[in-house]
Amino acid sequence: MAEPTPPTPPSTPAPTEAAPRHSDDSRMSRFQARGARRFRARDALISVGLTVIILVVLVGPSIRKAGEQMNPGVGRSVILLVGRPAAAIADSLGLTHITHDATAWLSPDQSLSGYPGFATPVAAIGGQAPPVTSDAFDPTTLGLPAPPRRPLTRLLVTGDSLSEPLDQYLAQKLAGKVDVIQDPHIGTAISNTFIVDWAQLAESQVAQDHPQAVVVFIGANEGFPMAGPGGVQVSCCSTEWAALYASRARRMMDTYRQQGAARVYWITVPAVREAAKQKIVRAVDAAVEVAAQPWADQVRIIDSVPVFTPGDVYRDAMPLNGTETIVRESDGIHLNDAGSDYLAGIVDGVLQRDWTLGG
Repeated sequence: MAEPTPPTPPSTPAPTEAAPRHSDDSRMSRFQARGARRFRARDALISVGLTVIILVVLVGPSIRKAGEQMNPGVGRSVILLVGRPAAAIADSLGLTHITHDATAWLSPDQSLSGYPGFATPVAAIGGQAPPVTSDAFDPTTLGLPAPPRRPLTRLLVTGDSLSEPLDQYLAQKLAGKVDVIQDPHIGTAISNTFIVDWAQLAESQVAQDHPQAVVVFIGANEGFPMAGPGGVQVSCCSTEWAALYASRARRMMDTYRQQGAARVYWITVPAVREAAKQKIVRAVDAAVEVAAQPWADQVRIIDSVPVFTPGDVYRDAMPLNGTETIVRESDGIHLNDAGSDYLAGIVDGVLQRDWTLGG
């Protein structure tokens, strides 16, 4: 009997190159091995929650303010639902001021410390800008009652040739009620002192006539160069020229208003026919508006432009009492009798709102 063949041993696989081994970063045991504490997800949630609560309390006032500035709606309600209680807590704990002081350095605004504020009087810092006074406001524009009307007994009507025959028609309308002083100065101009210096003339008129009210209609002869800073002549009709004219007109207004005891009624010049002269008239009217700004309570600007030349467009005639009527002289500058009479009626109406005529 043949011997059994021994089993063939299993073949040994050929050795292969060992694969590199990498550390398992997902294992937390390495922290424990070094004695480090192991945090759980619950710890992270608690930390985040506490941080949110602290931040909400610290910025609660800001959240409340943002919500109050939002338009009504669901979003505003949600913001205020969080912001109001958070702000209340911050206020009660005194955290609002602490947060503000701690984060003030983060403000993008530049530091203004050391500069004078509104609480510092202008005179104390050597400034040139005068303070605004109550004279700059007509009480009626603020919804306040007009001051009691006083009796008007003396009215001065003055200016260049534009002021006549306006002065005559005003005198007729106020006859027996008011003493009207007619004092036109033909050919004169505020921008030219060759014939008369209006700064001096205004002082003289006030000293001699003591008017309670002054009507001024001037501007037919303007456009002359005026001396600016350093004596340099400034030609019409730049902003520099308008500023010089406004300064002269303001000086006259200040004289006529007599420290608030009198009222001034300054009439603007309606558009003229000639384009070159219209440029001057536009600068004059703009300067007059600016000149009166400090004393709106005592200086009334009666704007004739919308009445006689709507849209600043010249016209010879306009409807009066339902009839197309010529209201300008042939020179395209002055008002004729019909135009002056109509303007006198407008001025009379303004005077009646401010004064008791014939009282």
